[in-house]
Amino acid sequence: MRHTLILALLLAVFWLLISGHYTLLMLSLGFASILLVISISNKMDSVDQAHQPVYLSLSLCRYHLWLAKKIIVANIMVVKHIWLGNQSITPSLARLIMGPKTDLGKVICATSITLTPGTVVVDVTGNVFTVHALLRENIQDLQTGEMDSLVSRLEC
Repeated sequence: MRHTLILALLLAVFWLLISGHYTLLMLSLGFASILLVISISNKMDSVDQAHQPVYLSLSLCRYHLWLAKKIIVANIMVVKHIWLGNQSITPSLARLIMGPKTDLGKVICATSITLTPGTVVVDVTGNVFTVHALLRENIQDLQTGEMDSLVSRLEC
């Protein structure tokens, strides 16, 4: 019951912050949607049993900060090479063996690679990721294994 109340409070605060509309209609729609989410969560029996371990929260936070930094740096690099013209672009396609063992880990890894500008995961077969990169350096950066080790820590 305690977790249900916390969930309701968090959903209400989130609704109020994101909505920005405080008319009676919008508040009642927000209240109705919160009740619907709470009802579905209780029927799924996922509210009171579900919890997130602290170690995962810290690893996830560290990973998000690292990914945000990578995205910003990659954006700057892509813009730089667009300004420099076609001569500076070195498109590459490579097969990389990545470490995630679970399907979720593979999805996180592939999504992270694709979120980083200039790189796209074209195919995943087992632990082999086929990656297209705008610059050869992006492939070399992935081969260092930094992203691989961070994603693997999330799987624990």
